[in-house]
Amino acid sequence: MTREEAWELLTEYNQDEFHLLHAQTVENTMRYFARELGFADEEDFWGIVGLLHDLDFEKYPEEHCIKSQEIMKERGIDEKIIHATASHGYAWMDTGRSDSENN
Repeated sequence: MTREEAWELLTEYNQDEFHLLHAQTVENTMRYFARELGFADEEDFWGIVGLLHDLDFEKYPEEHCIKSQEIMKERGIDEKIIHATASHGYAWMDTGRSDSENN
C-alpha cells in the first residue's frame, strides 16, 4: 500500500480536519521513531500504520479498531498493516481470533 492509497482510504472515512491532522501527526511521529530506532527501511510501513491507526474512529467510534480491520480486510490490505493499526486500541483483540492468532 502506498501513502497515497492510505490517504485516499483515510479520507473516505474521515473528513473532520482534526482527525486528518491527527492522522498526519501520528504518521510523522511513527516515521520519526522508525528512523530513530533503526528501522529506517520500514519507515513507509510505520508511516502508513500511523496514518490509518484511527481509520474507523470518526464514523464508527463504538467499533474503534474493530471496524477498521473489517474495512481493510475487505480491501485486501496486508495483514501486517491491519494488525499494527488495530493493536493500539483497547478492543483490538476482540476479533474472534484465538490468542495464538493475535500474537
